[in-house]
Amino acid sequence: MKDAIEAVEEAFIELQKGTAEMPLRTSVTFPEVDGWAGIMPAWLKRMGAFSTKIVTVFYKNTEKNLPTIMASVILNDPETGEPLALMDGTYITAMRTGAVCGVATKYLARKDARIAGIFGAGVQARSQLMALCEVRTVEKAYVYDIIEEASKKYALEMSERLGIPIEPCRTPEKVLQESDIISCATTARKPFFEGALVNPGTHVNLIGSFKPDEREVDEVLVRRSRIVVDRLSEALEEAGDLIIPMKQGIITVEDIHAELGELATGIKQGRTSDTEITLFKSVGLGIQDCAAAWRAYNRAKETGLFMEISLSR
Repeated sequence: MKDAIEAVEEAFIELQKGTAEMPLRTSVTFPEVDGWAGIMPAWLKRMGAFSTKIVTVFYKNTEKNLPTIMASVILNDPETGEPLALMDGTYITAMRTGAVCGVATKYLARKDARIAGIFGAGVQARSQLMALCEVRTVEKAYVYDIIEEASKKYALEMSERLGIPIEPCRTPEKVLQESDIISCATTARKPFFEGALVNPGTHVNLIGSFKPDEREVDEVLVRRSRIVVDRLSEALEEAGDLIIPMKQGIITVEDIHAELGELATGIKQGRTSDTEITLFKSVGLGIQDCAAAWRAYNRAKETGLFMEISLSR
């Protein structure tokens, strides 16, 4: 996770400085099976990395004992176009999504934040807590999932993995009451807690929703928060957490304080006081996959953890 956070922060610095190319994500929907697919190319010029990810989100996969999110990433040589590597994008997606919230938390959470709250108990929720533990000294965590057994399993597994106590909660309110940092990694399509209950000084990461008509949190929390996004153009197309309050006239685009790259390059300040609520909304960018995949590719070459194949005869 430390590697992933470093790589993703470098990618956002490139994006801010204009050395990254990243077309808007192309998507395909499968309404009959409640599915969605996205195609995400990105080129990081200074890093020397070019990737394309195909990611799918099929909500009914939980009924089939399959992951909701699956993906593949291919790396190509940006000088010749030669395919360099094909890798499991599901793991890359989880790691880079945790990493981007790690970068955001680094700039937006209080320095003395010690208690983490996680909404959701899936793969993404695991990498979220891993990232929070990299950028803050997390002493305890709370987790809530609509499936109580999933919360209990998460608490046992991640407590052993990270060496901190983790308490499964039966209600979202308990997580809100106790936490300094909150990460929402759910498949919720509408708010599942009251934004008025979030404590002053809390930092909130939102990564679960990526459609303009869906959201994890309500307009009350959005109105109370200093808002940072991964990239403004994508957020205005896909971030229902922000688009819905905008359509209601509760916030405007001017209420979005910054893009993450502006914080990483020092152009704009993150948190300004210990009492304000900060909110980071990510819809996921191809540069994150590109940076994480490139770091994984180089680590694989260093350690020999790869299989070489020929795609032509």
